[in-house]
Amino acid sequence: MKSIKLLMAITLLLSISTCFAEIKNAKVETVHIYGNCSICKKTIESAANVKDIVQVEWNKDTKMAFITYDEKKTNQDEILKRIGLAGYDSDKFLAPDNVYAKLEICCQYERTGKVVAKVEELKAVSLDVEEKVVMPILVTKTQGVQLKEVFDSYFAVKDALVKTDGSLAATKAVLLLNSINAVKMENLTNEEHVEWMKVMKDLIFDAEHISETKDASHQRDHFTSLSKNMYSVMKVSKQETPTYYQFCPMANKGKGANWLSKENIVKNPYYGSKMLGCGKTVETIN
Repeated sequence: MKSIKLLMAITLLLSISTCFAEIKNAKVETVHIYGNCSICKKTIESAANVKDIVQVEWNKDTKMAFITYDEKKTNQDEILKRIGLAGYDSDKFLAPDNVYAKLEICCQYERTGKVVAKVEELKAVSLDVEEKVVMPILVTKTQGVQLKEVFDSYFAVKDALVKTDGSLAATKAVLLLNSINAVKMENLTNEEHVEWMKVMKDLIFDAEHISETKDASHQRDHFTSLSKNMYSVMKVSKQETPTYYQFCPMANKGKGANWLSKENIVKNPYYGSKMLGCGKTVETIN
């Protein structure tokens, strides 16, 4: 049995290595693509993959896709447009409504209704790199701006928990999740990129859980790890104003917990009005 498992593992590694070897000038990116199940996975990957040019692996649990492509022959927009024409939204393109409506019931994910570029259904998508589809002009956010939106959304969640307002925290967590998914890693600095890759999945995990409940107690459990990972990103990101890293020894069942704040005055998000001033600033991040 061990020999069989070892053989399967070796075969998988060889297939992955072969895939990367076939794609020249390979560029790897991570994007958020909406979907639900294994049928979605098959459709998304089939729509996107082009032999020796594009290889996409989509995870139905995280809704994240790892895209490897020859950057001299195609680009992320062209790939996401093909996926959109197959019925699946991303953070850049919305699928045509009638194409989405034809998906299997189990594949009809919840649409966020974001204002993003809409795929033109009538225009055929060409895989010939010499006849690239004309794409909508999309404004690329600069390094500091996109992370600032993530931090500001985090602060909004924190402020809602200071008020012990679970409903508001859930709403702000949706905005946080959207800002996390909107980050274009190729626009980050090297330090930011390395740290972002380490914590991105955990940030998404905690933001999703906070958005899915109105129970402030449960939200605070996830806010602890959310704050820890947000801190590691904040440390390598240059922001215009100082941020204060604060600590409450009573939180997290007496183990203590940290949070980030734009104010040096302590307003405890773990206890709210019960112990609003409990805690202290332990570090100022400039």
